Amino acid sequence: MRQLLTVLAVTALLAACQKAPEPRAQAPASIPAVPLAPKAIAPAASIDAYKLRVAQQIMAANSNYTFSGRLPPMLPAIVVLDLSVERDGVLKSVRVHRSRDSVASQAALAAVRRVPAPFPPAAQLMHSRGKTLDFSETFLFNDQYRFQLRTLSGPQ
Repeated sequence: MRQLLTVLAVTALLAACQKAPEPRAQAPASIPAVPLAPKAIAPAASIDAYKLRVAQQIMAANSNYTFSGRLPPMLPAIVVLDLSVERDGVLKSVRVHRSRDSVASQAALAAVRRVPAPFPPAAQLMHSRGKTLDFSETFLFNDQYRFQLRTLSGPQ
């Protein structure tokens, strides 16, 4: 009996020395959703800067249809598109300005239409009464109908 009392006393002492478990934090029943604001696109300072940003968006949306590096000595197709962008960056129209290859023309038009988001706002580059910013972009195609954009290709 004495041993039993000793064991119980030691067990009680050990239990008293243990650290009490920390209370668990209760998660709120529902966490209110915070809507994510769309990423603001800063306006471009010049038409050249604007065309550069548009070209980057086109290339990013068409990575499976582009090529990089030096241009071939003879380009099988060159397509010039005219783009018309509204003040807020929404593409109003795109049309072929110059081309001798209908397949390349369709590929260039499709590439511009694949861009998922609006282009950068164009209002600061427009005349006060202008409704659209109009500019052109040149698509340079290789033999596999992959393209580079003249704005991004740089000197070769």
